[in-house]
Amino acid sequence: MKKALSLALALVLTCAMLVGCGSTNNGGSANNGGNAGNSQTDNGGNAGNAGDTGSDTTTLSGTVNTDGSTSMADVMAAFQESFGDLYPDVTVNYSGTGSGSGITNVLAGTVDIGLSSRALTDDEKSQGAVENIVALDGVAVVVHPDNTVTDLTIEQIAQIYTGEITNWSELGGADAPIAVIGRDAASGTRGAFEEIVGVEDACQYTNEYESTGEVIGSVAGNPNAIGYASLSAVDDTVTAVQVNGVAPSEATVADGTYAIQRPFVMVTVEGKELSEAAQAFLDWAMSADAADEIEAAGCVSPNA
Repeated sequence: MKKALSLALALVLTCAMLVGCGSTNNGGSANNGGNAGNSQTDNGGNAGNAGDTGSDTTTLSGTVNTDGSTSMADVMAAFQESFGDLYPDVTVNYSGTGSGSGITNVLAGTVDIGLSSRALTDDEKSQGAVENIVALDGVAVVVHPDNTVTDLTIEQIAQIYTGEITNWSELGGADAPIAVIGRDAASGTRGAFEEIVGVEDACQYTNEYESTGEVIGSVAGNPNAIGYASLSAVDDTVTAVQVNGVAPSEATVADGTYAIQRPFVMVTVEGKELSEAAQAFLDWAMSADAADEIEAAGCVSPNA
């Protein structure tokens, strides 16, 4: 009897030990679950780090130097403000020295992006200049607000600028000599105007100026003057005449009915990689995202 009882006790102890061992292993499984939880946490942390890395790639910093057309001043001011809001650590510098200078400087590598208010010539393209059109702009022919001549044909404008017509009375206006105002030879506005009107290298200028503002100011101060300027720069100190019966406006530039218009161009160099900041600025300026800024500056967006 005692022997049977001893055997029963031994069996109970053995089962208890087995249950204890099983509990320990299950605890180990719990630890494994804890390790899995830790692993998931670690992976979540890594995913967060990956997100941080992605964020870093979109946080730009640096300086973008641009130079060229004075006619693009309003567009560039709008670009600088809006792009600066998107990328506060990027500084976009603008220097208005004229289209010819901007093209020369970008080809020489002294600026990141050149600015031209005319299409590039075949010669400039052969040197590696690349034409990136960001906007379209009308070239307005402007007179003093007191001038009664408010509509001119392309042929009449050409005759004025070549000196064939010299008095406003020949056009139905006052008996007064015409003061012919224009831009300097480096100007993209001048290049576009002369090419479209057909008076390249044939103009008889009374005065030539280095900036759009100076042309506007000269015409505003002389009742007998005529000049040309970017439509986006025209204010109420002068009157923009109709050309071939069509008034210059964003709408008539967009639909092509206004005859004297040209592109606003950001010039880069073929085969030359831009900095990350400069490339981002160029891409943004040429996208639909910049359409509002272009229109606010009085121009027409190719993406509108």
